[in-house]
Amino acid sequence: MRTALTIAGSDSGGGAGIQADLRTFTAHGVHGTTAITAITAQNTLGVTAVLALPPDIVVAQIDAVVTDLGADVVKIGMLANAAIAAAVADALVRHRLSPVVLDPVMVAKGGAALLDEAAVAVLRSRLFPLATIVTANVPEAEALTGVSVTDVASARRAASAMVEAGAGAAVVKGGHLPGDAIDVLFDGTTFTEFAGPRIATPHTHGTGCTFAAAIAARLALGASLVDAVRAAKAYVTRAIERAPGLGHGHGPLGVGTP
Repeated sequence: MRTALTIAGSDSGGGAGIQADLRTFTAHGVHGTTAITAITAQNTLGVTAVLALPPDIVVAQIDAVVTDLGADVVKIGMLANAAIAAAVADALVRHRLSPVVLDPVMVAKGGAALLDEAAVAVLRSRLFPLATIVTANVPEAEALTGVSVTDVASARRAASAMVEAGAGAAVVKGGHLPGDAIDVLFDGTTFTEFAGPRIATPHTHGTGCTFAAAIAARLALGASLVDAVRAAKAYVTRAIERAPGLGHGHGPLGVGTP
């Protein structure tokens, strides 16, 4: 069985973070392991408290997992602060971990900030060069590149800018743009667009985590980057369609089919 390590925060509501990642890994037949970066108190209505863990505890989790179980892929989500981001970058280099799927989690679905400004700089300078692919929604892509993303053409420019900044590839997700949800992937050479229907529902909590985790699972199973992104988008679409309708706000996804 292939293994996937998620380095991310814990969502007490079970919709995003390591909970979403593990659910997605399991659905793909991949064994999931974790290095928790932060504990959040949250539900479908928002985040009420965040406790970032000490960087050495985050690294100890990575070391424990990798030295015994290995990691066929690493998925990175919420990093909380610059110290954790730098420590994770050091651990990736020390263990020579690859491929790496970097989901630059900055803001929760309800609007709470999950990454401080100093950490954004570390993300760009230290983690972009280690990332096989960066998965960014429109606000994240804009914050990371300074490109105003309003359509597919500007999404292409933002994806290209992230690759120029050091990422191996980048995908800008179209969920925040009007019309069909079109994701734009740039692998350093070629642009590929993935279109999907927009589903009218408030139950979209954890879509970004699930998308990145599905890409990671597919890469662990040997898929090409383009095929992994295509399959991940289809998986997320099915998971949104199967949302159980829990909570009074942005509810969690259901489980898709790989």
